Amino acid sequence: MQYKTPSASLARPSGTSVATPSPIRALPVDLFAAIASVPDPRRRQGVRFPLPAVLALAAAAILCNHLSVLAIAEWGTSQSADLLRTLGFRKGVSPHQTTLQRLFAKINPDHLSIALSGYFGKTTSSPQGRPHGSQGVAIDGKAQRGRLAFDSSGCPVHALSALLHDLGIVLAHEPIENHGPNDKAEAELTVAPALIGRIDWQGRVMTADALLCQRNLCQQVLQAKGDYLLTVKENQHTLYEDIRLLFDPPLDTLPLDDRREAQTMDNGHGRHNDTRRLIASTDAVGYINWPGLAQVFRLERSWEEHGETKREVQYGITSLPPKVADPARLLELKRGHWQIENRLHYIKDVTLGEDRSLIHRGNGASVMALLRDLAISLLRHNGHRAIAPRLRSNSRHPSQAVALIIGVAA
Repeated sequence: MQYKTPSASLARPSGTSVATPSPIRALPVDLFAAIASVPDPRRRQGVRFPLPAVLALAAAAILCNHLSVLAIAEWGTSQSADLLRTLGFRKGVSPHQTTLQRLFAKINPDHLSIALSGYFGKTTSSPQGRPHGSQGVAIDGKAQRGRLAFDSSGCPVHALSALLHDLGIVLAHEPIENHGPNDKAEAELTVAPALIGRIDWQGRVMTADALLCQRNLCQQVLQAKGDYLLTVKENQHTLYEDIRLLFDPPLDTLPLDDRREAQTMDNGHGRHNDTRRLIASTDAVGYINWPGLAQVFRLERSWEEHGETKREVQYGITSLPPKVADPARLLELKRGHWQIENRLHYIKDVTLGEDRSLIHRGNGASVMALLRDLAISLLRHNGHRAIAPRLRSNSRHPSQAVALIIGVAA
C-alpha cells in the first residue's frame, strides 16, 4: 500500500477553535514525502495507520504541548475527523497509546534521522550559495536523564546533534547506541563522522568542544568545503602545548609577529563585568601540522560572581583565514556555539520534558528525541523564538500546529 501525501489545503476541522495564525513559510520540500521515506518496520498485512501519518500526528501533538506518548494518543483522539484526515488518517481515527509505543520502539532512528536531516538540509539551502564562513554549526552530545536508570551500558550521552547558530534549526541528529560504561568520548567519536556526513558544509563552520578536536573530523569538514573552529585541550597534548607556549611563553620571549584581538563585556545571569578577550595569530601556522590550520587563538574570560572574581583561559584552532574571520568574528562563533545548550538542549529538557521522560524500551526514546527536534526546528524555521508560549497557543488552536507540518497557512 503506497502512502499518499495529504492535501496541501488544511481543512478547518469542525468544532476546532480558529486563530489568526502567523504566516507559514513555504517549505521547498514536502515533510510528508521526507518521513514517508522512513521504512515501516511493521508487516504490511494488517497495518491500519500509515507510518507518515503517525509521525505527523506525534509531531503535531508535541507542537500542541502534549509531550508523552500517552498525551500524544489522547490528543489524537480529541481531534476532529477532518483534522486527522488532514494528517493522513483516511478514516479520521488515530492510534491508541499502545500502538504508538510498539511502533516507536521498532522504528529505526537512523532512518528517521536521515530523513529529517535531508529535509531541513534542503529547507536551509541557498541557491546563491553561502559566503565563506558565514554560518556556524554547533555539534554537541546530550543525555536523556530519564533513560539513565534503565541503561545498562551507563553511557552518559545518548545522541549527538548539530544546530545552526543563527536559525536554531537542528541539521542532524545521530542517536548513540550502547557503548562501554561511562565511555562518553568513544560514544560521540564513533557517531561523529556519520553526523558530519549528513550536513551540507559549504560556507559553514563546525564549532565543538575539545572532544571533537580530531584530525579526521577536521579533514572531513574541509573536504566537504566547510571550516572548523574548535577548543583545544590536553586530549591533543602536543597541539595544546604548542598553542599555550605561543600565547603564554616563558619570560624573555619575542612578542608575536601577528597579534590581533577583540573584546566583549556583558552583565547577566548573576555575573558582572563578564569580559571575553580573544587574541588571534597566524604565527603557529608554519610549524603546527594540523589539517587546514589558518589561525590559532587564546580566549580569556573573567567575571565577578557572588563577590568573587573568576578567570578561565582557553585555546583554540580554526581553518578560517584572517581575511574571512577577524578576532571579533572568531569570538562571535565561539560564543555562538553555546546556542546548542540554550536553544536546543534546554528547550528539550525543560520545555519539552525530555529529562522527565522514562521511555527506554527499544528505539522509543531516540524516536521521541527526533520528534522533539522536528517540533523545535519547525517553530524556529517559522520565526518563533519563544517556544513555550507558541506551544500553549497551538494547544488552543491545533490547526496552527498542523499547518506547520503541511507547510501552508491554517
